Parts: sequence; C-alpha cells; structure tokens
Amino acid sequence: MITFIQIALSVLLLFGCFFILVGALGLVKLSTFFKRLHAPTKASTLGVGCVLACSVCYHIFLGQDPQPRELLITVFLFITAPISAHMMAKAALSLLMETRPSLPGNERAKEEQLPPPEPEREEETPAS
Repeated sequence: MITFIQIALSVLLLFGCFFILVGALGLVKLSTFFKRLHAPTKASTLGVGCVLACSVCYHIFLGQDPQPRELLITVFLFITAPISAHMMAKAALSLLMETRPSLPGNERAKEEQLPPPEPEREEETPAS
C-alpha cells in the first residue's frame, strides 16, 4: 500500500510539473497577448494546484498535519489567478478598442487602409 501511495504522489507531482512547463512554454512561445494570458493562467494554475495537492497528501501520508501555508497558497492561487486574468483581458480589450475604427466608412478607416463598406441595397417594392 505504501508503494501505491508513493507512485500516486509521484504521478501527481509529474502531472503538475508537466502543466507548469506547458504554461511557461505557452507564455514564451505564443504570439498574441490573449494567447499568452491564457496559457499561464490555465495550465500553471492546474500545475501548481497538483503540486500543492501532492505536498498536502505527502504530509498526511507521513502522519503530520497539513501545513497551513500550503492551504493558504492554494486558496490564494485559485482566487487570484482568474480575477487577475480577467482584469488584464478587460484592460487589453479596452486599449484595443481605442485603436479600432468605430465604423468601417469613416476617415480613420481610410487612413488605416481598411476595405470600403459595401453599398447599401434598397429593397425594391413590387408595383401593384
């Protein structure tokens, strides 16, 4: 039974390290801000959560009480990571909206060399 628990904790630790690595590589390799934001907040949160769960289970396996610092790190991570990602995404969207033209037919669209708007088609009413 002891060997099974050790193997399970090792697998959980490797699983967490894999997701931390994926999150770090996503932060470095992905091209746009929103893709770079998505990788660390999702993958690294899962990775750090697995590592902390493994640490808590290890201390329980040894017969010790779970360390309060590990539980506080877990709570802090799962509360702050989605909130900070949401706030950064909202800030980036608001900054991008200022550079985007409001209507495709205005002067700013011509300056940015956007395609002209399609002409409006008037509906023909059938003559009776």
